[in-house]
Amino acid sequence: MKVSVGTLLKGAAGQLRADPVLAASLALAVISCFFCPPNPGYLGYIDFDTLILLFCLMGVMEGLRLQGVFPWVCGRLLSRVHSRRGIVFTLVFLCFVSSMFITNDVTLITFVPLGILVLSMAGLSGRLCYTVTLMTIAANLGSMFTPIGNPQNLYLFSLSGLDLGSFLLLTLPYTLAAAALLALLIFFGYRRSGGGETPGVRPPLPADKRHVALLLVLFLLCVATVAGALPHLALLAIVGLVLLVRDRKALAGVDYPLLLTFVFFFIFVGNAKQLEGLHALILSLLQGHERLLGVLASQIISNVPAAMLLSGYSGSLRELIVGTNIGGLGTLIASMASLISYKQVAGRYPALKRQYLTVFTLCNLVFLVPLYFI
Repeated sequence: MKVSVGTLLKGAAGQLRADPVLAASLALAVISCFFCPPNPGYLGYIDFDTLILLFCLMGVMEGLRLQGVFPWVCGRLLSRVHSRRGIVFTLVFLCFVSSMFITNDVTLITFVPLGILVLSMAGLSGRLCYTVTLMTIAANLGSMFTPIGNPQNLYLFSLSGLDLGSFLLLTLPYTLAAAALLALLIFFGYRRSGGGETPGVRPPLPADKRHVALLLVLFLLCVATVAGALPHLALLAIVGLVLLVRDRKALAGVDYPLLLTFVFFFIFVGNAKQLEGLHALILSLLQGHERLLGVLASQIISNVPAAMLLSGYSGSLRELIVGTNIGGLGTLIASMASLISYKQVAGRYPALKRQYLTVFTLCNLVFLVPLYFI
């Protein structure tokens, strides 16, 4: 099947319009090339280990999602709940814990649509904006705990040289504080019972249990690579081959625009570091203010680009890890994963757009302020 150059260019232009972060990263990379013309040194800018891990994790998670593993787990948990407060607690903390392992965006793509359905069946539609907001905050903050919880953690973990234990100890206090705040807002925001039956959500069992087991083994290999027990190239070879042979749909579902965004930011940051005057200026502004600038930059350009842009000038990557993670709270674009929830609510209930944005912003501030000062 032949594809014309015009069709490819039209598709690329459409992708850039649909993904402003990708478009911005491309523009920055192109502009920086005028100051530092392309040369073989560009290869040294790119963190291939981060790209390999991102690719493998996204492929494995997409495979598990296509198998229906996550809705099935959610249904099993909800079948044991007997109150409306318990339903909300289950939905929120399912997002919180899941995001530590399957990333915040996969968590929200999977559980927010299911959560909206469950809330409607349980007579909790009146609390939809509040509940979906808590689910979104839970996914963004739960993903902070592990290096594989979100893209910026994976990148900063690789760059920082921290071992897995040190990283977990760094993020543990914020994770525990976030869990406590979520529990408090659920406890005081919902009655224990509401006079209705717990909805019977019974997603079907995954059709191919052997394939699910294989995907789980691949996930464990990803974790082993993060821990330094398996070389990145070996992981790429194993995961790439298995998905190519057994699950091409999962391979096609990888977020390739995100991988390209990383490549473009690597080029821009690498070129910017070659400009000594600019490098010295940004370094002086950032020194000792990594957490604050990580939070502020995230509000404008979201936390993944903020982490990549500031990492080249940071003297304290530990503070930048904290700043860009809690910086995912705040505006709707502070974490791009938050847009997933907004689109689900706005698409199903257009009349709730303004209410959702108001509730979302207020709740995010309730979490952002105390977590910043821990």
